[in-house]
Amino acid sequence: MPPNVSFNELLEAAQHSAVHLEMRDTYGVDDEADDFEHWQRTGQRDTDLASAYWAPWVDLVQRATARGVTVRRARIVSEPVTDYIRYEHAGTPVNIHAGEQVRWLPRRHASDLMLPGNDLWVFDGQSVLFNHFTGDGNWAEPGLELRTEPHIVKQCADTFEAVWARAVPHDQYNLL
Repeated sequence: MPPNVSFNELLEAAQHSAVHLEMRDTYGVDDEADDFEHWQRTGQRDTDLASAYWAPWVDLVQRATARGVTVRRARIVSEPVTDYIRYEHAGTPVNIHAGEQVRWLPRRHASDLMLPGNDLWVFDGQSVLFNHFTGDGNWAEPGLELRTEPHIVKQCADTFEAVWARAVPHDQYNLL
């Protein structure tokens, strides 16, 4: 795959699986700043599948799952959780409705796992897309790094599976 391929192109090309490992306790990406600020003020999260915020994601994931692609997301979180994680948790029903499976792993249960240095996606066990963020949680430049070396892909896929095996399904995870 060319190094300048987009995330959407990678998910559109996936045939079997797309797994996402998130490990930050806070993100500060510009495209969700307004929604996060609204949630902080009101406690209300946009969970409208057809909203301008969610519709593109819901459509993308639903197209993938309709092709038979399994989409899983694992989040490693510190407890007590940050406000940002509470915000993510409040929006997770949309991820699930779109077709994702989501699990949560308290960071204290990941101490003996060798985790990669960055959040990532693994597509079909063939490529890894690392997500690079700045210290305050916004996208770094460049924000994405595609890697296809078999040993890197295997390490990341194995790590995801180890996290997944320990993590708690969304409907059973209680925020602390």
